[in-house]
Amino acid sequence: MGKQTEENERDALAPQLPPEPEADSEANAHMSDELEEALRENDHFRKMAQRAQADLINYRRRTEEEKAELRRNANSNLLLKILSVNDDLGRTIEHVPEKGEAVAWMEGLTLVQRNLQNMLQAEGVAKIEAEGQPFEPWEHEAVFHEITPDGKEGMVAKVIQDGYKLHGRVLRPAQVTVSKLAEEDPQETTKQEGS
Repeated sequence: MGKQTEENERDALAPQLPPEPEADSEANAHMSDELEEALRENDHFRKMAQRAQADLINYRRRTEEEKAELRRNANSNLLLKILSVNDDLGRTIEHVPEKGEAVAWMEGLTLVQRNLQNMLQAEGVAKIEAEGQPFEPWEHEAVFHEITPDGKEGMVAKVIQDGYKLHGRVLRPAQVTVSKLAEEDPQETTKQEGS
Protein backbone atom coordinates (compact mmCIF):
# COMPACT_ATOMS: atom_id res chain seq x y z
CA MET A 1 0.00 0.00 0.00
CA GLY A 2 2.86 2.36 0.56
CA LYS A 3 3.98 2.15 -3.03
CA GLN A 4 0.53 2.96 -4.38
CA THR A 5 0.12 5.93 -2.03
CA GLU A 6 3.48 7.26 -3.14
CA GLU A 7 2.43 7.13 -6.79
CA ASN A 8 -0.82 8.90 -6.03
CA GLU A 9 1.01 11.66 -4.19
CA ARG A 10 3.50 12.01 -7.04
CA ASP A 11 0.65 12.27 -9.53
CA ALA A 12 -1.09 14.87 -7.38
CA LEU A 13 2.09 16.95 -7.01
CA ALA A 14 3.15 16.63 -10.63
CA PRO A 15 2.15 19.49 -12.90
CA GLN A 16 -1.01 18.90 -14.80
CA LEU A 17 -0.44 18.05 -18.39
CA PRO A 18 -2.40 20.14 -20.89
CA PRO A 19 -5.42 18.40 -22.31
CA GLU A 20 -5.18 16.82 -25.66
CA PRO A 21 -5.43 19.31 -28.60
CA GLU A 22 -8.79 17.98 -29.81
CA ALA A 23 -10.45 18.56 -26.45
CA ASP A 24 -8.93 22.07 -26.30
CA SER A 25 -10.28 23.12 -29.71
CA GLU A 26 -13.75 21.83 -28.83
CA ALA A 27 -13.71 23.82 -25.59
CA ASN A 28 -12.52 26.95 -27.47
CA ALA A 29 -15.25 26.53 -30.08
CA HIS A 30 -17.84 26.12 -27.36
CA MET A 31 -16.55 29.20 -25.52
CA SER A 32 -16.44 31.15 -28.79
CA ASP A 33 -20.10 30.25 -29.45
CA GLU A 34 -21.06 31.30 -25.94
CA LEU A 35 -19.15 34.57 -26.37
CA GLU A 36 -20.91 35.33 -29.66
CA GLU A 37 -24.27 34.54 -28.08
CA ALA A 38 -23.48 36.83 -25.13
CA LEU A 39 -22.44 39.63 -27.53
CA ARG A 40 -25.68 39.20 -29.52
CA GLU A 41 -27.72 39.37 -26.33
CA ASN A 42 -25.77 42.43 -25.21
CA ASP A 43 -26.42 44.16 -28.55
CA HIS A 44 -30.10 43.19 -28.41
CA PHE A 45 -30.53 44.58 -24.89
CA ARG A 46 -28.63 47.77 -25.79
CA LYS A 47 -30.99 48.34 -28.75
CA MET A 48 -34.00 47.69 -26.52
CA ALA A 49 -32.72 50.22 -24.00
CA GLN A 50 -32.14 52.81 -26.74
CA ARG A 51 -35.68 52.28 -28.09
CA ALA A 52 -37.14 52.58 -24.60
CA GLN A 53 -35.19 55.79 -24.01
CA ALA A 54 -36.37 57.24 -27.35
CA ASP A 55 -39.97 56.26 -26.52
CA LEU A 56 -39.69 58.00 -23.16
CA ILE A 57 -38.33 61.17 -24.77
CA ASN A 58 -41.15 61.14 -27.35
CA TYR A 59 -43.74 60.52 -24.63
CA ARG A 60 -42.49 63.46 -22.57
CA ARG A 61 -42.48 65.76 -25.62
CA ARG A 62 -45.98 64.66 -26.64
CA THR A 63 -47.41 65.20 -23.14
CA GLU A 64 -45.84 68.67 -22.94
CA GLU A 65 -47.42 69.56 -26.30
CA GLU A 66 -50.80 68.24 -25.12
CA LYS A 67 -50.55 70.24 -21.89
CA ALA A 68 -49.75 73.40 -23.84
CA GLU A 69 -52.70 72.76 -26.18
CA LEU A 70 -55.02 72.22 -23.20
CA ARG A 71 -53.85 75.46 -21.60
CA ARG A 72 -54.46 77.36 -24.85
CA ASN A 73 -57.96 75.97 -25.31
CA ALA A 74 -59.08 75.53 -21.70
CA ASN A 75 -61.28 78.61 -21.73
CA SER A 76 -62.90 78.04 -25.13
CA ASN A 77 -66.38 77.36 -23.68
CA LEU A 78 -66.23 80.49 -21.56
CA LEU A 79 -64.98 82.53 -24.51
CA LEU A 80 -67.86 81.26 -26.68
CA LYS A 81 -70.32 82.55 -24.08
CA ILE A 82 -68.52 85.89 -23.94
CA LEU A 83 -68.63 86.11 -27.74
CA SER A 84 -72.40 85.65 -27.58
CA VAL A 85 -72.63 88.57 -25.15
CA ASN A 86 -70.37 90.61 -27.46
CA ASP A 87 -72.69 89.88 -30.40
CA ASP A 88 -75.75 90.96 -28.36
CA LEU A 89 -73.95 94.14 -27.34
CA GLY A 90 -73.09 94.88 -30.97
CA ARG A 91 -76.71 94.42 -32.06
CA THR A 92 -77.83 96.71 -29.22
CA ILE A 93 -75.45 99.43 -30.37
CA GLU A 94 -76.74 99.12 -33.95
CA HIS A 95 -80.33 99.72 -32.82
CA VAL A 96 -79.84 102.63 -30.41
CA PRO A 97 -82.02 105.57 -31.54
CA GLU A 98 -80.19 108.72 -32.50
CA LYS A 99 -81.88 110.99 -29.97
CA GLY A 100 -79.97 113.41 -27.78
CA GLU A 101 -80.45 111.44 -24.55
CA ALA A 102 -79.27 108.17 -26.15
CA VAL A 103 -75.84 109.59 -27.01
CA ALA A 104 -74.47 109.02 -23.51
CA TRP A 105 -75.85 105.47 -23.51
CA MET A 106 -74.31 104.87 -26.92
CA GLU A 107 -70.89 106.06 -25.74
CA GLY A 108 -71.12 103.84 -22.65
CA LEU A 109 -72.13 100.78 -24.66
CA THR A 110 -69.37 101.42 -27.21
CA LEU A 111 -66.81 101.67 -24.40
CA VAL A 112 -68.03 98.39 -22.86
CA GLN A 113 -67.86 96.65 -26.23
CA ARG A 114 -64.34 97.99 -26.91
CA ASN A 115 -63.15 96.75 -23.49
CA LEU A 116 -64.73 93.36 -24.10
CA GLN A 117 -63.06 93.07 -27.52
CA ASN A 118 -59.68 94.07 -26.03
CA MET A 119 -60.06 91.39 -23.35
CA LEU A 120 -60.89 88.77 -25.99
CA GLN A 121 -57.92 89.83 -28.09
CA ALA A 122 -55.62 89.58 -25.07
CA GLU A 123 -56.82 85.97 -24.58
CA GLY A 124 -55.84 85.12 -28.19
CA VAL A 125 -59.26 85.45 -29.81
CA ALA A 126 -59.18 86.94 -33.31
CA LYS A 127 -62.09 87.81 -35.60
CA ILE A 128 -62.32 85.88 -38.88
CA GLU A 129 -62.40 88.39 -41.72
CA ALA A 130 -64.92 86.85 -44.10
CA GLU A 131 -66.71 89.45 -46.23
CA GLY A 132 -65.41 89.54 -49.80
CA GLN A 133 -63.23 86.46 -49.20
CA PRO A 134 -63.60 83.07 -50.91
CA PHE A 135 -65.86 80.69 -48.97
CA GLU A 136 -63.75 78.40 -46.73
CA PRO A 137 -65.79 75.58 -45.17
CA TRP A 138 -63.50 75.24 -42.15
CA GLU A 139 -63.88 78.94 -41.28
CA HIS A 140 -67.34 79.80 -42.63
CA GLU A 141 -70.81 78.33 -42.24
CA ALA A 142 -72.98 79.00 -45.30
CA VAL A 143 -76.46 80.01 -44.13
CA PHE A 144 -77.83 81.49 -47.37
CA HIS A 145 -76.94 81.76 -51.05
CA GLU A 146 -77.30 85.10 -52.81
CA ILE A 147 -77.56 85.33 -56.58
CA THR A 148 -75.02 87.78 -57.98
CA PRO A 149 -75.15 88.15 -61.77
CA ASP A 150 -71.96 90.21 -62.05
CA GLY A 151 -69.95 88.80 -59.14
CA LYS A 152 -67.85 85.72 -58.63
CA GLU A 153 -69.39 82.50 -57.44
CA GLY A 154 -68.34 81.09 -54.06
CA MET A 155 -67.45 84.41 -52.44
CA VAL A 156 -68.73 85.57 -49.05
CA ALA A 157 -71.31 88.24 -49.93
CA LYS A 158 -72.42 89.11 -46.40
CA VAL A 159 -71.54 88.15 -42.82
CA ILE A 160 -74.56 87.29 -40.69
CA GLN A 161 -72.62 86.45 -37.51
CA ASP A 162 -68.89 87.03 -37.03
CA GLY A 163 -66.62 84.04 -36.60
CA TYR A 164 -63.60 83.84 -34.30
CA LYS A 165 -60.36 81.92 -33.91
CA LEU A 166 -58.56 81.08 -30.68
CA HIS A 167 -54.79 80.86 -31.20
CA GLY A 168 -55.29 80.21 -34.92
CA ARG A 169 -57.88 77.46 -34.37
CA VAL A 170 -61.53 78.10 -35.28
CA LEU A 171 -63.50 78.78 -32.13
CA ARG A 172 -66.74 79.65 -33.92
CA PRO A 173 -67.20 79.72 -37.70
CA ALA A 174 -68.59 82.85 -39.32
CA GLN A 175 -72.18 82.50 -40.51
CA VAL A 176 -72.24 83.90 -44.01
CA THR A 177 -74.20 84.38 -47.21
CA VAL A 178 -72.34 82.94 -50.21
CA SER A 179 -72.57 84.37 -53.71
CA LYS A 180 -74.02 82.24 -56.48
CA LEU A 181 -74.22 83.00 -60.20
CA ALA A 182 -77.67 83.38 -61.70
CA GLU A 183 -78.83 80.22 -63.41
CA GLU A 184 -79.53 80.63 -67.09
CA ASP A 185 -83.09 80.05 -68.22
CA PRO A 186 -83.11 76.87 -70.33
CA GLN A 187 -85.70 78.38 -72.75
CA GLU A 188 -83.46 81.38 -73.45
CA THR A 189 -80.51 79.07 -74.09
CA THR A 190 -82.47 77.14 -76.73
CA LYS A 191 -83.64 80.40 -78.37
CA GLN A 192 -80.03 81.62 -78.62
CA GLU A 193 -78.92 78.30 -80.10
CA GLY A 194 -81.80 78.36 -82.65
CA SER A 195 -80.93 81.84 -83.96
